[in-house]
Amino acid sequence: MNHKSEAVARLSDFRTDRRMLLLSLLAVPIGAISAVVAKLLLWLIALITNLSFFHRLSTDARLPEQSHLGYWVVAVPVIGALIIGLMARFGSEKIRGHGIPEAMEAILLGKSLIQARVAILKPISSAISIGTGGPFGAEGPIIMTGGAFGSLFAQFFHLSAAERKTLLVAGAAGGMSAVFATPVAAVFLAVELLLFEWRPRSFIPVVVSSVVAVMLRVPLLGAGPIFPVPPHALMGAPELGIALLVGIVVGLGSTLLTTLVYACEDLFERLPLHWLWWPAIGAIVVGVGGIIEPRVLGVGYHTIHSLMLGEIVGASLIGLLIAKSIVWSVALGSGTSGGVLAPLLITGGALGALLGHWMPAGDPGLWAMAGMAAMMAGMMNLPFTGMIFALELSHDLNTMPVLLVSCTAAFGTAVLLLRRSILTEKLARRGQHISREYSVDLFELMRVGEVMEKDVPMVASELKVAELSDLIAKGDPTVSRRQGTIILDAEKRLAGIITRGDVLRALQQNPNGAATVLEAGSRTLIVAYPDELLHDAIAKMLKHNIGRLPVVEQANPDRVVGYLGRSCILATRIRHHHEEDVRERSRSVGALTPNSNAIG
Repeated sequence: MNHKSEAVARLSDFRTDRRMLLLSLLAVPIGAISAVVAKLLLWLIALITNLSFFHRLSTDARLPEQSHLGYWVVAVPVIGALIIGLMARFGSEKIRGHGIPEAMEAILLGKSLIQARVAILKPISSAISIGTGGPFGAEGPIIMTGGAFGSLFAQFFHLSAAERKTLLVAGAAGGMSAVFATPVAAVFLAVELLLFEWRPRSFIPVVVSSVVAVMLRVPLLGAGPIFPVPPHALMGAPELGIALLVGIVVGLGSTLLTTLVYACEDLFERLPLHWLWWPAIGAIVVGVGGIIEPRVLGVGYHTIHSLMLGEIVGASLIGLLIAKSIVWSVALGSGTSGGVLAPLLITGGALGALLGHWMPAGDPGLWAMAGMAAMMAGMMNLPFTGMIFALELSHDLNTMPVLLVSCTAAFGTAVLLLRRSILTEKLARRGQHISREYSVDLFELMRVGEVMEKDVPMVASELKVAELSDLIAKGDPTVSRRQGTIILDAEKRLAGIITRGDVLRALQQNPNGAATVLEAGSRTLIVAYPDELLHDAIAKMLKHNIGRLPVVEQANPDRVVGYLGRSCILATRIRHHHEEDVRERSRSVGALTPNSNAIG
């Protein structure tokens, strides 16, 4: 095998090693813990709901809308909000908010480190919020809590920050999988939102955790789907056309709802009160909304299922859509603890079902499902997760084309109208920017030989420093173009490299410049090879804090064939941007265009 073949043989599609097996093994107990935490959270929500609205010690599934408190229903969410405000003020401020932005922040900026008290306080505060009528879902808190346990587990085993991230996301996926019985959607959520990479090292442990969690869900919470619906018929062109319309309308609605949430947050920021009291003020709106439309209270899983079955119609849909949007936006803007996913399913489902009453094909239940998935795709910028999530909630596979079209349309509409999703806007307001566009690293695709300079600046080893300095001062093209100059011995073999900094230091020590360039330069060289990935060559430069590398033959390391400097790397990036942004007519198309001056 020649040297070039050896270099190619060393390359692989993925940079994955056996540490992946260790992370997959650790993901098993993390998935199990996430399932248990999900069970405890739902149990605690049921307990607090019974205590708050029915004044009994029970964990039976009861809906806040079934209570008979009358106008006293306003006091229940206010009391819960006061407790949460105190927990955030004297426990941890990180329990405030959605849960998912906090997990993203920990991954990107906190080296995937989450405090143990957050893992305890977040589910308790969320259970209090939802159990006292807060119009939230349990998924955000369980994602944050599962992620916290994954992070703590990784810290116990002294893993790297990247490995901690993998286990944090594994815990988050396990939590979502256990709550909703949606293992595939949980993995898609991890890939689209939390991992910020596509690698087997992170993907496989996340899958392991999600699968373990959904397996344990059966004995703990029961098997899925949690919102079964009668199967729909196969979808044709009319349904797909309507799905496009529903997606666009829901995409517009998602932008309005995102704007409303942050308008409420801005309003609370202007209040001359400590944020400790904001949740209680928002809870007053929740209580009043509960009197007007009782279904806005609590997590609303029963309402979601009713929408998917097409059981809510007419004016009830309009009332539910408006009341839930306002109550949830005010409550979330107040900074209390709770998730966003269940409210999005209700608002998106209500809007889709409302549109469905005027559609010539399908039924309100179908368009409610499309609206739910599209709202998730639009507000959270998660088109694949939205589609798969709706499929796993219902197990109605025939709706897949409709869900795909509606989610894509809502996603496209939202990203054109809003710069950030409801999740990343929270981080942007804290001064942090997250790019959600992922692509293969350009430097992972290119070889050194494709970008190196072949016209190498070289001098003989016996040249004096003073002579090299004069050449640089005169602008000699062989040495003045680059910071570094390759040194060759008498037999034209690589002997060293000298930089302009080396020249200055040599002249300071000996103003006559009598030393040779080999004496003044560096003889211990770090080199690159033409077949080497540009990424690996850059890694060498960063590791050794150098700005240039001689490029040599793999078979003959003394023979210089190129020069790789910072300018070569930047030029590569500029060429890539040129391909992205500069629009020009193809030469092949131009060749096919008739010449106006030609004689027919």
